[in-house]
Amino acid sequence: MSRSLTISDELYDRLETTAKAQGLDSIERLLEEWEQREADLTQRRETVRRISQIRDRVFEKCGEMPDSTELIRQDRQR
Repeated sequence: MSRSLTISDELYDRLETTAKAQGLDSIERLLEEWEQREADLTQRRETVRRISQIRDRVFEKCGEMPDSTELIRQDRQR
């Protein structure tokens, strides 16, 4: 199924220019790319939110953890 959308000539021209500048062959492809980027961004934001929750739970349970950088350096030197 396809649908029609009425937009201004100026917006159409800008979308067409943007699509061509990105090497895309149509405004439809530009919109598909945009939709995918938005979905990816939403997924990354959700992942960061979950990581923050885990980090907060670990901090509540274990407190501040020492920096292990120096221990790693020592292990590499051995």
